[in-house]
Amino acid sequence: MVLRIEDTDASLKTQEFVDAIVEPLEWLGIDWDEGPLFQSDRRVAHVAAVNQLVASGQAYFCDLTRDESDRLAADAGLTSGYHGWSRDRGVADGPGVVVRFRAPDDGVTVIDDVIRGRVEFAHETIEDFVIRRGDGSPTFLIANAVDDHDMSISHVIRGEDLLNTTPKVRLIWDALGFGYPPTYAHLPLLVNERRKKLSKRRDDVSLADYVKRGYLPEAMVNALSLLGWGPPDDQEIRPIEEIIELFSLDTVNKSAAFFDPKKLDHINNAYIRALTPEQFAERVAPFMVGDDVGYPDENFDAAVVVALAPEIQQRISTLSEAPRWVGWIFVDELAEYDEKSWNKAMVKGRVADRVLDDAILALSDDPFDDPDSIEAKVMQIGNSLTEEIGARVMSQAPVRVALTGQMSGIPLWQAMTLLGRDECLGRLTAARSRLEG
Repeated sequence: MVLRIEDTDASLKTQEFVDAIVEPLEWLGIDWDEGPLFQSDRRVAHVAAVNQLVASGQAYFCDLTRDESDRLAADAGLTSGYHGWSRDRGVADGPGVVVRFRAPDDGVTVIDDVIRGRVEFAHETIEDFVIRRGDGSPTFLIANAVDDHDMSISHVIRGEDLLNTTPKVRLIWDALGFGYPPTYAHLPLLVNERRKKLSKRRDDVSLADYVKRGYLPEAMVNALSLLGWGPPDDQEIRPIEEIIELFSLDTVNKSAAFFDPKKLDHINNAYIRALTPEQFAERVAPFMVGDDVGYPDENFDAAVVVALAPEIQQRISTLSEAPRWVGWIFVDELAEYDEKSWNKAMVKGRVADRVLDDAILALSDDPFDDPDSIEAKVMQIGNSLTEEIGARVMSQAPVRVALTGQMSGIPLWQAMTLLGRDECLGRLTAARSRLEG
C-alpha cells in the first residue's frame, strides 16, 4: 500500500489536510508500506510529461477563459463549454496559459473495472481537458498517470464518483507509452438513510467526530468493511483478520452502500462488550475526565469502572456515554435531581419520606462490604411498609433517586458499596430534607 498525498493544488496544501488523511488511517490501524509520498515533490516529472505531450502534438496551449469559450460556443450554436477552440490557433506559452490534452475525436476508451465491469467512454463526450494550470502547476490527471506508472501501482481502488476521470488518466497513460495500466476498482458511493450521497454539510462523515464520540477503531473498521460487501456466511461482526481472508473485490456490490449509524452503534456495542473490565476501564478513561463529565478529574477512580464494567458495557453504544451511568459516583455531592424522577419516586411515591428515614436508620451501621446485605435491608423496608399500610411500597426507587438523581441506571447495590456508607447516608439525608422542604 502506497500512501500518496495528492497535493497538486497549492491552495489546499496545508498540514491540516495532510493530518486529516494520516491520523484517521493511524487510528484505524491501517498501515502503509511506502509514504507518505507527496505529489508536489514530483512536479519536475509531471512537467516533463506535459512537455512531452506538447512536443508530440498530443497536447497544446490555450489562453481562453471559461467565459470566452462559452461565448464562442454560443456563437457557433453549440452547448456551453470548451470545443477545442485553441487546437489550431498556435497559442504561445505564457502567464495564464493552460495546457490541454487533445482528446481523440472518435472511438472509445474502455475501462475493465473489477466492480463495474466493462465501462465504455465515447471520446466525443470528452472535451480537451486541462493537464497544466495557468500558474504552471500540473493537474491531478497528469500527476496521477505519471505517479501510478513510476510507483508501479497495480490497483487503483477508489470511489465511484471518480470513475469519470479514469478515461482521461488512461488517455494520458497511453499517450505517454506507459504500457499495461493498473487494475481499477470503483467502490459504491455511500448514502444516508434517505439514499442521498453522504455530504459533509448534512452528514457525519469525519472519522475525527467518531473518535471523539467513543467509537472503537476495530469496530469502525468492521463497519466500514461491510459497506458494499458482506461475508459469505452473513456473520458481520468478526475480527479484521477474518474479514481479510474472506474479502474479495469481485464480490463488492456496485449499488450504493447505506451507511447506517444504528448498525455502527450495534457493532460498536458488541466490541465494547467483548473488552475485559480492565481493557474497558483503560479505553473509557479519556471519556471519564474533562470539562463535560460534571465532576472533578481527580475524583475519577478507574477501580470503580473496573468493578462496574460489565454493567456499563452492556448499556452503552459509545464510550462517551459511560459518564452518564457512573458519573454520579464521582461527584462531591448530588447537586440536582431529574425532575421527572423526583416527582415519580419522591412526590408521588408512597411514603417516600418514611422509606428514606428507615433506609438511613437501617444502613447507618452497615459495613457496606456486601451488596446482598444492602439490597436485603432496603427491600425489607418496602415489604414492612407494604404490610403496615396495606398498599405496595417501592423502596428501591426513592433510594436510587436520592443517590443517583435518576430513576434508572445500573444495579444499585454494588455501586453503593463503591460510593461508601458516609456518602450514601449523606445523600439520603439531603434528599429527605429536600422532600420535607
